[in-house]
Amino acid sequence: VQLQASGGGLVQPGGSLTLSCVTSGITLNLYSIGWFRQAPGKERVGVACILADGLKYYVDSVKGRFTVSRNTANDTGYLQMNSLKSEDTAVYYCASDHRGCRPDADYWGKGTQVTVSS
Repeated sequence: VQLQASGGGLVQPGGSLTLSCVTSGITLNLYSIGWFRQAPGKERVGVACILADGLKYYVDSVKGRFTVSRNTANDTGYLQMNSLKSEDTAVYYCASDHRGCRPDADYWGKGTQVTVSS
């Protein structure tokens, strides 16, 4: 199983980015896709997740700004991030697990850096 996150970069406050998580070896009809982030000096925290049945969860700080989605045809997950703030700066990771959205997910991709700065 492999997960590959991409799409990070440098963006100004108020800008947008879309992260992608290409998976292989799993099917998103049976596995969740979760997005986590780790800011410098802080613990990794969950940001958003979409379950195998399509149910979505968001941490309060990103509700209304971030949208998690997936394409089950190519088993790719997405995190659309709008109205970005400096506090969104972090390394973002995608993770997947058949047990649902959880911080101890079985499979993780390498992170992609998101920097929000003017």
